[in-house]
Amino acid sequence: MAQTIGFIGLGIMGRPMAKNLLKAGHPVVVHSRSQGPVNELVGAGAKRASSAKEVAGQVDVLITMLPNSPEVELVALGSDGIIEGASNGEGASNGEGAKKGLLYLDMSTISPLVSQKVGKALAAKGVRMLDAPVSGGEKGAIDAALSIMVGGEKADFDAALPIFQALGKTITHLGPLGAGGFTKLANQIIVAVNLTALGEALTLARKAGLDRALTLKALGGGLAASKCLEQKTPNYVAGTYNPGFKIDLHFKDLGLIMESSRALGVPLPCTAVVQELFNALRVKGKGGLDHSGVITLLEELAGMPNPS
Repeated sequence: MAQTIGFIGLGIMGRPMAKNLLKAGHPVVVHSRSQGPVNELVGAGAKRASSAKEVAGQVDVLITMLPNSPEVELVALGSDGIIEGASNGEGASNGEGAKKGLLYLDMSTISPLVSQKVGKALAAKGVRMLDAPVSGGEKGAIDAALSIMVGGEKADFDAALPIFQALGKTITHLGPLGAGGFTKLANQIIVAVNLTALGEALTLARKAGLDRALTLKALGGGLAASKCLEQKTPNYVAGTYNPGFKIDLHFKDLGLIMESSRALGVPLPCTAVVQELFNALRVKGKGGLDHSGVITLLEELAGMPNPS
């Protein structure tokens, strides 16, 4: 029998992920601040819950896909949260706190230190936790092709693997709780710097009078090729940057990266510059653009309006 899965957080990434769990045959219980996506998922066969506590009381596995560390802490440890009503793993299955043996998968990108804090608090109530942030953007979520970076106990990873396989293609157990988060931060360095480099390169090419689509085709056939170039080519060609992953969210990730780098004693000079470029975009009111929209700032600095 398929495990019943709870899903909290139905944003750009969470909504298609929850849909893929339904497609895989899992009963799914959903909760989110925005009721539109909840209604959509309920229409597709999911069950509605009014709180994280209510979700936790009726599922075998609970997934969160939330914006940042404070939201995860609140959902896991706050009032009406996962932990509330759990009693050393002996919670009931009637909405009165977490079920016994609940496996909690946080797939958000948050501070690995917060993941460890939450995991320790939940463990005292018999709830097992993995941190399992993802990469692949909205397209990867829709296509169930995400890269999933997992930290936690190996036995818990093995138990969660069939669920991860309904959501992604590259699934890696990286070590203890928090290891997934540190890997995701490394991923976000590469993506942010890559998108900024693409923005600089395409701005140079545009000012030289080159055709953007042809430039991207040429770059994509050589060493400069990347997933970023491949996935964001439609944005660059159209000159429109509707969010697959918002600048606001990547700026949040850059903050987590710099906090971790200082704690670990790792200088990140390129990342620091990119963080300030993303900060400038937010100041200009462009935080809602896709993160590939960093090119719009670079074009502006070069004295060129956006071509759209």
